[in-house]
Amino acid sequence: MRLGLSQSLRTEQRLVQSPQMIQAMQILQTPLLELKDQIEQEMQENVFLELKEEHEDDRQAPAELPSGLEEKLQRQFAEQLDQLEQRMAPMPRTGSGHGGGSSSDEEDRKQAALNNAPGHDLSLPEHLLSQARLLPLSADQMRVVEHVVFSLDGDAKLAETAEQIAQYLLLPLPLAEEAIAIVRSLEPAGIAARDLRDRLLMQLDRLGYVRPLTRLLVDQHLEDLARNKLPKIAKDTGASIDDIKESWDFLRAKCNPHPASDFAHLANTGVVPDVVVTEDDGRFEVKSQRGSIPELSLSPRYRDLLKEAKHDPKIYEYLRRKIESAKWFIEAVHQRQNTIERIAGEVVRRQEGFLRHGVQHLKPLKMQDVADTVGVHISTVSRAISGKYIQTPQGIFDMKRFFSGGTQADSGEMVSQQAVKDTLKQIVEGEDKQNPLSDDQLVEVLGKSGVHIARRTVTKYRKALGIDSSTRRKEF
Repeated sequence: MRLGLSQSLRTEQRLVQSPQMIQAMQILQTPLLELKDQIEQEMQENVFLELKEEHEDDRQAPAELPSGLEEKLQRQFAEQLDQLEQRMAPMPRTGSGHGGGSSSDEEDRKQAALNNAPGHDLSLPEHLLSQARLLPLSADQMRVVEHVVFSLDGDAKLAETAEQIAQYLLLPLPLAEEAIAIVRSLEPAGIAARDLRDRLLMQLDRLGYVRPLTRLLVDQHLEDLARNKLPKIAKDTGASIDDIKESWDFLRAKCNPHPASDFAHLANTGVVPDVVVTEDDGRFEVKSQRGSIPELSLSPRYRDLLKEAKHDPKIYEYLRRKIESAKWFIEAVHQRQNTIERIAGEVVRRQEGFLRHGVQHLKPLKMQDVADTVGVHISTVSRAISGKYIQTPQGIFDMKRFFSGGTQADSGEMVSQQAVKDTLKQIVEGEDKQNPLSDDQLVEVLGKSGVHIARRTVTKYRKALGIDSSTRRKEF
């Protein structure tokens, strides 16, 4: 066998995705609110994109190229090619002695924008440190307090011990213990607790007088309370079940197991439907929210600039690529709307029973079935419904809600998993709270309604719905 290097030719077929295809798939998968932000960003980066109404205004009056623009492009091309669009736009005149009135107007507009800006949501660390700064603390104490505050986890619990903090900051142990005590004294009550028991006891200490039974429940029987084992607690404490229920109600009313939940973590995101379904003369019509997306077009002014730049191959090629990028982006946005509308139309056609009568009439539906009917790949359906919402006569729903497997009822008709879950939820809501149904009994009740599923499936659905077991649901 001879070792060495050699060259050979081989013919093969390979699927290669162009950057334009990747961008189109990303736009298809982007929710409506994020798409608006992406369009604004794309308009800032590509001067050939503009709003359609601006394009119509340009048609009414021929646009003139900025004076000396071609010379600027030639002089600055090598240095700032990636910022070409910024140099094309006319720059506002600023300076002292000239245009003072316009500068003042600009400052007024900026001040008005600041005044109308939404307020900053206060985070828990900011809230705690604002209290600590009002206390007569030394610089060393404040440094350790800040460390403790920023060491709290998402539920405002302190995982580090005083010994660990002292070792990490290279300071005396009493100083670390003192800083932890300071943070635990701040509002809201229960901050920097070790666990739930510690947190509830901290909150009870600030309430003044509390029944001894209430404190005993937290100190020694918290796990039994969570499991709803009231008879066991009554046997261990000698208290009546009514007294235990009264103390438990007091705990739920006066104590907060998650005191950090009232402070800002992540900004809430609004839900805007991509598709609206309306009923007209007994027929459902599907319309995508095209009006809520800015209508884009190519700027005719910069197409004229492309003609003027033909004598410079580098600038011409750069401008040509920008125009092609703008065309691809506009086409991708239009294609996104058309694809979502077609897929939503097929979903509405198959789920007409749900739109008229509710979730009990939701049918099993697979993405592959919709993909075959619409004539797209199943991955396209997956991207089109990801993060998208549809507004129907029954309310606003995540489009993924309409896709689920099913089980066959006694009538021979397939019932979707979502419909079975909804039926299960209604059964639990209507049960006798003092004698709740076990999972085996839930299987029997579902069987009487024509739906036969295994006990393990009922348990899985119950947990997915956030429904406790019959032991925990029981009311004494």
